[in-house]
Amino acid sequence: MRTQKCHGRVIVSLVGCTALVLGVTGAASAHAQVRDLGRQTLGANDGWGSYGTGTTGGAAADAAHVYTVTDWAGFKAALADGGSAPKIIRVKGTIDADGPSCASFEAPGYDFDTYLKTYDPAVWGHDKNLDGEPDNSPEGLRRASEANQDAYIKAAVPADTTIIGVGKDAGFKGASLQIKAVDNVVVRNLTFESPLDCFPQWDPTDTADGNWNSEYDSAVIYGSTHVWMDHDTFTDGDHPDSTLPYYYGRIYEQHDGELDIVKGADYVTASWNVFEDHDKTILIGNSDSASTAAVDRGHLKVTFHHNLFSNLVERAPRVRFGQVDSYNNHFVAKDGYSYSYGIGMESQLVAEHNAFTLPDGVGAGKILKKWKDSPLTADDNYVNGEPTDLIAVHNAQVPTEILRSGAGWTPALRTKVDPAEAVPGIVDHCAGAGSLR
Repeated sequence: MRTQKCHGRVIVSLVGCTALVLGVTGAASAHAQVRDLGRQTLGANDGWGSYGTGTTGGAAADAAHVYTVTDWAGFKAALADGGSAPKIIRVKGTIDADGPSCASFEAPGYDFDTYLKTYDPAVWGHDKNLDGEPDNSPEGLRRASEANQDAYIKAAVPADTTIIGVGKDAGFKGASLQIKAVDNVVVRNLTFESPLDCFPQWDPTDTADGNWNSEYDSAVIYGSTHVWMDHDTFTDGDHPDSTLPYYYGRIYEQHDGELDIVKGADYVTASWNVFEDHDKTILIGNSDSASTAAVDRGHLKVTFHHNLFSNLVERAPRVRFGQVDSYNNHFVAKDGYSYSYGIGMESQLVAEHNAFTLPDGVGAGKILKKWKDSPLTADDNYVNGEPTDLIAVHNAQVPTEILRSGAGWTPALRTKVDPAEAVPGIVDHCAGAGSLR
């Protein structure tokens, strides 16, 4: 074990702590000898995840419910084992959920060339989507193929669970964690390489030109409460959008989000993560509809602090309805940047003490994007090392999208708040998988 002081915060390393690689017969004595990060809980006042009962994950697991996994089948088995008992799942190495080929998921009769010919806009047009296509149609066979992939790459995380990476290289490739309708989950020290949707759907009515739409986020928090995502890295890895083909003149989009928080989810803290090299990154609240509002209004309370958002296009995050506190994050924009914060339906965003690094030619007015008229608080933010009023500069540079100040609430659940000008040095050094020390 070694300790390192990371800008005033002492953190303990998993590296070299081989005693922590426990099987189902894990040793209680190892826990007594070293600080077991698998049993670490979210601290008091550390964001919305600490509200009420707090977030402890599987910290109360007995030795019989501590697992070390090295492959996808073993991981799914550990999730399913033990019923409702608290559990700790240690992930060792990179687990590939993307192993089977796309062809292995294809339903009998599915043929992509036939799909392309059938729904070519020159043949099908742009007036009708494909939702009404029968099961034996090319679209129906695509749906069946997608269902096969869906069943394989999604993993349901139960309540009272901690999933933690061992060492610097633990994580998942092509997996989609489903934290759905449960309470009390911790996910730490893992790298998630975005899953590739083998069977995106063509929607000829999505924009005037149509679009390919994909499924599968790296992690989804769906109707769940008390979730702590900490020191994780989310990336497109070896398959950035620049490697994807085009059909019908549109990118064959095989990525969805990196982290979505939807359907009345509540009390989430995302701390010290890296979100990088992605387009539509984080969605909080997935619709403006009346039915969605009935579920989401009064929920979606989320804290983001000390995260690095690097080389993203948009949604860091895009917010509907929720009371979202975003402080001490570093945003690094590169080519293709669209915006960071999306201001959506009834959102109550507080964005304070953050740092933004923008390239030449990108104005600070792009940091905020107005989708709906929802006031926000945006104080003490720095852009390229200079204090910047994000709302004022947005309104000056984008006068057709005037934003109003004042989110209507003041965050109380914060631990140490670092000076905004110091954030790049702190976050870039300490965030992401492999840096939990």
